[in-house]
Amino acid sequence: MINIGFGPNILLGVIVAFSVLGLYLLRVVKYDLARDIDIFFTTLGLIYSSILIIHGWRLDPILLFSQILIVLTLLAVGWENIRLRGLAAYNRNRTPSGK
Repeated sequence: MINIGFGPNILLGVIVAFSVLGLYLLRVVKYDLARDIDIFFTTLGLIYSSILIIHGWRLDPILLFSQILIVLTLLAVGWENIRLRGLAAYNRNRTPSGK
């Protein structure tokens, strides 16, 4: 049974979908920050967001709250990971290749 009604699950699924698509588009915008594993994480994120959108209406409020906390944690860790990738790329380009 598929029941898609607008609720917090739709908003959470859309946020996850746009976030992982942003991770995929990082390959186009700043190629030196992208990793090959990002394609795998993008695929998993799109599957997860589609499950949230299609079947999220079944979530109890406490389960939805736990999903919100998990997504917020993953977004924060992902943001920090991309920022650290940028710092590593900057340091790699700044130091001489002989050392």
